[in-house]
Amino acid sequence: MSDLFSLAGRTAVVTGARRGIGFGMALALANAGADIIGVSASQAPGSEIEAAVTAAGRSFEGFSCDFADPDAVDALGAALAERGIDILVNNAGTIERAPAAEHPLELWDRVIQVNLSSQFRLTQALARPMLTRGRGKVIFTASLLSFQGGINVPGYAAAKSGIAGLTKALANEWTAHGVTVNAIAPGYIATDNTEALRADPDRSKAILDRIPAGRWGAASDLAGATVFLASPASDYVSGVVLPVDGGWLGR
Repeated sequence: MSDLFSLAGRTAVVTGARRGIGFGMALALANAGADIIGVSASQAPGSEIEAAVTAAGRSFEGFSCDFADPDAVDALGAALAERGIDILVNNAGTIERAPAAEHPLELWDRVIQVNLSSQFRLTQALARPMLTRGRGKVIFTASLLSFQGGINVPGYAAAKSGIAGLTKALANEWTAHGVTVNAIAPGYIATDNTEALRADPDRSKAILDRIPAGRWGAASDLAGATVFLASPASDYVSGVVLPVDGGWLGR
């Protein structure tokens, strides 16, 4: 049974791995036996995630990439495409808050580029060799806003809804060729992206009052779902957007 969740001998690319949710996902995969290639906007040698992965007994290699720059994403994809990647975790993202009527178009464009267009470009590059081999796992980080509209984050809501649709579209094409495509939709997790919400007493209380678990999530709460979707245990699971939200969507 333990082999179902073993990632021994696998190599995983995790974007946005330097902190927050990506850090938790990368460490979970390493603890399950995978070697990690961590990608972030800045990824200096000796990072905290590198130390954590190596302490888990796995190898770590870091890459820096500006996901707002399509050329940089294409260069990253080309550099990694020949590396025998088994697992791709598309987690890098950004958020911009402003009311829709006044939302600057440059912020809209940046969020769509980072959270949706770059995700597709990198996935396309790394999935091609997976399809040739007939084996691979692609995991996107979706959001509760893949199901809901949110407030003052129109670009983020649009991009994360797009991620849900992209997950299903790619699963429809690739599952028969041995490459499963799924997404994890984190709930309200205590990260930099939710700092403004947690600092607002009214919003924080309203959020906590709706979460059946009664607390903000931690990055470590995503570990089980990440390992499951990356492992042989999920070989018959594809096209799924899996909420990890403390019960929020069931309320």
